Amino acid sequence: MTIETPTSNNFIRQIIVEDRAAGKHGGSVITRFPPEPNGYLHLGHAKSICLNFGIARDFGGVCHLRFDDTNPGKEDVEYVEAIKDDVRWLGFEWDELRHASDYFEVFYLCGQKLIRDGKAFVCDLSADQQREYRGTLTEPGRNSPWRDRSVEENLDLFTRMRAGEFADGARTLRAKIDMASGNINLRDPTLYRIRKVTHQNTGDAWPIYPMYDFAHSISDAVEAITHSLCTLEFEDHRPLYDWCIREVDLPHHPELVEPLIKAGLHTVVSTPQQIEFSRGNLNYTVMSKRKLISLVQDGLVDGWDDPRMPTLSGARRRGYPAAAIRAFWQRVGVSKQISVIDYSVLEGCVREELDANAPRRFAVIDPLKLVITNLPEGHVESLTFPNHPKNEAFGTRTVALSRELWIEREDFIEVPPKGFHRLVPGGEVRLRGVGIVKCQDVAKDAGGNVSEVRCTLDLESRTGMPGAERKVKGTIHWVSAQHALAADVHLYDRLFNVADPDDETDGKTYRDHLNPDSRRTVRGYVEASLAGIEPEQSVQFERLGYFVADRVEHAPGKPVFNRIVTLRDSFAKPAK
Repeated sequence: MTIETPTSNNFIRQIIVEDRAAGKHGGSVITRFPPEPNGYLHLGHAKSICLNFGIARDFGGVCHLRFDDTNPGKEDVEYVEAIKDDVRWLGFEWDELRHASDYFEVFYLCGQKLIRDGKAFVCDLSADQQREYRGTLTEPGRNSPWRDRSVEENLDLFTRMRAGEFADGARTLRAKIDMASGNINLRDPTLYRIRKVTHQNTGDAWPIYPMYDFAHSISDAVEAITHSLCTLEFEDHRPLYDWCIREVDLPHHPELVEPLIKAGLHTVVSTPQQIEFSRGNLNYTVMSKRKLISLVQDGLVDGWDDPRMPTLSGARRRGYPAAAIRAFWQRVGVSKQISVIDYSVLEGCVREELDANAPRRFAVIDPLKLVITNLPEGHVESLTFPNHPKNEAFGTRTVALSRELWIEREDFIEVPPKGFHRLVPGGEVRLRGVGIVKCQDVAKDAGGNVSEVRCTLDLESRTGMPGAERKVKGTIHWVSAQHALAADVHLYDRLFNVADPDDETDGKTYRDHLNPDSRRTVRGYVEASLAGIEPEQSVQFERLGYFVADRVEHAPGKPVFNRIVTLRDSFAKPAK
């Protein structure tokens, strides 16, 4: 048997290398990504996606996509489809698509087996009473008064729970483990609860639903998962995971998976092992699904795909390349160390990807008219520019030059501060690819604001002329006023204005830290070559940053661009 060397090392990959060398799990590697379809995936989920699918790929294994749909009151088909889109957008494809609901009959049979083995009982305590009986971290819990029911009575009650005979919350099925355990998760945890809620896949067939720990462990075993990779909050749940795997003992009880065989689902059971790693945390964000749902439902953002949201659909609409997100999580690595990663690290990965792959274009987002007075009325010429200064394979494009141009308003100042090297009255600046112009005059509107800058072009400074090498300190970009396309440009900044929006020690909540300047929309102009750009195509607007044609609003004749990131790291201070 050949043992592959992983492409990057971490403790999980080392475990798998050792398992394969020892012949554990038959040398195979099968992982799974098991999201609950109760919201959209966020950047933290991308770490788990990249890890599970990446490990399966690198070790010649497979990865399943399994929806943990055991809580139908909070789940929706919209979330299912969004999750599938996000996984594919990140660049991964699952081997099998499964749902925990595929296994409802198996879970029920497993519950019956645990009852027959004296390992589970039906409890009449309410949720509040169960919490009271559970004890504390320093005090043991107390046994339920219903813990010693007979096997026959438990089977009868569990059957009646399944038939929908009892009200929501009236009874639960609990594991019979140890109410004095130092691990509270082992103090007779609930395996099933009564919930008469319609399920998106099974309708009203089931009035009872399994709890996560029970369903997750059995689902892993049913799918022959070898390495069940979870975030650190499940570390204390691992003993219960192992207990469920051990006590149900699927490998020696094939009758429990008979419903899957009859349904035509491929089934090869296993004894999986759970391994925990630290979740992906970023500053200036919130990752709680509850908080993200609240932002959407209360209209504080424009939806799950709002480009300011930390969701994958938001990152995609913002213009973050999937490759940059993959590179980011690979760079951060995998460990058990709980840490918060600075958002600028992600932005750095985005810049690196776009710097290599985004073509360059001219755009002006705060326009000021510049007139070249010594060019004749109606003058038009074509200039050639490279599409990428670092990669000739991108080719070239032609850009029209006319007498009247748009430049950035900030590139002209009447009374310049010290160190200002752009255009001033009587001063010179180089127009990118054109030549050197000198400001001779300005026009102002009724409010006293500069509305037009009038310049002369040094014709000897044109490309190929003797004065082309004459030195001036500033170079500015432009677009032809006659040929440029008007475009709406969304300038995005961080959604929150503090590094830790979850910190409530000052009495404020994450809502109090929403950045009122997180989005600003301006009317600008872009060069005519962008008339045919498709939604989700990214470009660098020279000197301004990286931008993407919005995947929703952009349309032929109605260009709309989102700023992805600035050219340099501006995350330490609000972008301008």
